[in-house]
Amino acid sequence: MKKRAASVVFAAGKGSRMIGFDGNKTLLPLVSRGSLYEGQHPMLLEVLSNLPPGPKGVVVHHRAQDIREATQELELEYLHQPAANGTGGALLAARHFLAIVPEETVIITMGDVPLIRPATYERLMAALSHHAFVLLAFEPKDRGQYGMVEMEGESVVGIVEWKYWSKYPGQKQEKLRYGNAGVYAARRRVLLRYLEKLAARPHVVRKQRGDRWVDVEEFFLTDLVELMNEDGMRAGMVVAPEFEVTGVDTPESLARVQDLYARLAMGQSPWQESGADMRTR
Repeated sequence: MKKRAASVVFAAGKGSRMIGFDGNKTLLPLVSRGSLYEGQHPMLLEVLSNLPPGPKGVVVHHRAQDIREATQELELEYLHQPAANGTGGALLAARHFLAIVPEETVIITMGDVPLIRPATYERLMAALSHHAFVLLAFEPKDRGQYGMVEMEGESVVGIVEWKYWSKYPGQKQEKLRYGNAGVYAARRRVLLRYLEKLAARPHVVRKQRGDRWVDVEEFFLTDLVELMNEDGMRAGMVVAPEFEVTGVDTPESLARVQDLYARLAMGQSPWQESGADMRTR
């Protein structure tokens, strides 16, 4: 019998870089028909089908009713994120859900990373026997502007954003080998305790809204790693192939994910091309 988990899926985003598309990007199709944005099998449904058994909460905001309609045949809890206030804000919107579920294992994932396999979620859950919080990482061919995992020896000590690590000396940058995929597993009671601390740690971010710039309060889920480190608690890490954790942010990345999904459906095995790294830290 597969181990159960309470899963939180982020599906609140608009996808501002999806030019010409105003819907909820997690409902974009994995099987295109005629155009990139039209087709069958929304990404969110694939994500939900790959998660372990157990209660599932979907965080909604932009076009929330569309999410409800697309998933009406599934048993889900819909968790309203009142504002677009970051990944931490999305997880804070799930606090009540996490407080009442009986499962002690939590998976946190996104509705736009549809290629993550059930076995990868299982590996994340297994790593909780050694760590209270585990992140999914990958080794990027091009680090670009990814958030990177900072390590001391075999321990995860932080997740550093590009605007910070890009200013590191070259030698320090070379040590940043793994990117953060934005997918996590956690022990529920520990997570709830640290969500209280996260709620007291907002960031003020300057963002453009139309033709003006405004200060927006956001919460960063990645702060959980730092908060736990402050208490001497080290996060764990599971590594997956880069293409398995491909997220959809642009029309180009959607086309790539659709292509990978089609190849899998034809029995091809893209997992072998990059060589999955099965390490757990």
